Amino acid sequence: MSTVMLIVNPSSGKELGKIHAKEAEAVLNGRFDRVDVRYTEKEYDATAFAREASEKKYDAVIAMGGDGTVNEAIAGLAEQPHRPTFGLIPLGTVNDLSRALNIPSDPEQAIAMLADAVTHPLDIGKYGDRYFMNVIAVGLIAEAVEEVSVEQKTKLGSVAYLIEGLKAFKNHSPYPLSVEAKEKSWSGESPLLIVSLTNSVGGFETFASEAEVHDGLLHVFIIHQLGFFDALQLLPKLLTGNMHDSDQVEYFTTKKVEINSPERLPVNADGDTGGELPATIEVLPHHLDVFVPVS
Repeated sequence: MSTVMLIVNPSSGKELGKIHAKEAEAVLNGRFDRVDVRYTEKEYDATAFAREASEKKYDAVIAMGGDGTVNEAIAGLAEQPHRPTFGLIPLGTVNDLSRALNIPSDPEQAIAMLADAVTHPLDIGKYGDRYFMNVIAVGLIAEAVEEVSVEQKTKLGSVAYLIEGLKAFKNHSPYPLSVEAKEKSWSGESPLLIVSLTNSVGGFETFASEAEVHDGLLHVFIIHQLGFFDALQLLPKLLTGNMHDSDQVEYFTTKKVEINSPERLPVNADGDTGGELPATIEVLPHHLDVFVPVS
């Protein structure tokens, strides 16, 4: 008997999670013999539910929510002896992983896709005892996201990130950082450091244009400066997928990188604060099979 667990964050998608859950359950009933639905109520519920699905050897786990919910679900599956096939229905403000996987941003279309979706290998990242599926950020982005409340995200969506991002941009100063990898050593001051697994960062699908979800690599971007005129020069390269060619950006790929700072700096993972530096970040290649649209 084939089994699937549908993990739903009811507060995502401007609190339309429960309505979309009924639609998803109906579609999944056409593909699996049994569909079990779990609703999250607090932080890390999605992790606990996904781990339960691993331990009980479910065939698949589908996460419905924003990047934070997806991150939690993946953390529950990571490095388990049995890892169910993973699927996601985006209901968040950015939905970077779904963008990278070409999953429709419209929830109803994403749900319909699951009826005949195929599987594709997916890398995930690990730092300490935590996991991420899209991006690690240190510096300006981490500061901005820390200031965005759940209420702001629900009421304002992506505008909330823009508001706090503008505040952080106005007040930011560079941070002392050191970066160590087999391929590169770097130390200096940077307002922003990004470690990406996918091409989509903060909704910009051309940020890490060379990244693929299964290339087994971490894509590291160290921004040297981020003043007003620096940002103006970077914007065209960001939009055309040429960030790595900018003189203001140090870019390299690796499988493992260590990041440190003499200051107490938060680490932002997949849109939520997750620990502080120092951090050793590594990629777990082809770690999950994930449902994607038929090409």
